[in-house]
Amino acid sequence: MTSLAWLIPAALALGGLGLAAFLWSLRSGQFEDLEGAGWRALQDRPLTGPGESEQAKRTDATD
Repeated sequence: MTSLAWLIPAALALGGLGLAAFLWSLRSGQFEDLEGAGWRALQDRPLTGPGESEQAKRTDATD
């Protein structure tokens, strides 16, 4: 019975934390452009910037 005294408040606290994170994501605009990321993945353009991979740098240098 004492385990329920710990588990029920812990479950309620984690549920509240999840709800707070979801509400924060709604307010910050995380769900505004649902299709944009999918279309950006299909665009054929070269990688630039700090996220560029080493292999992409090598293939650009040989072209």
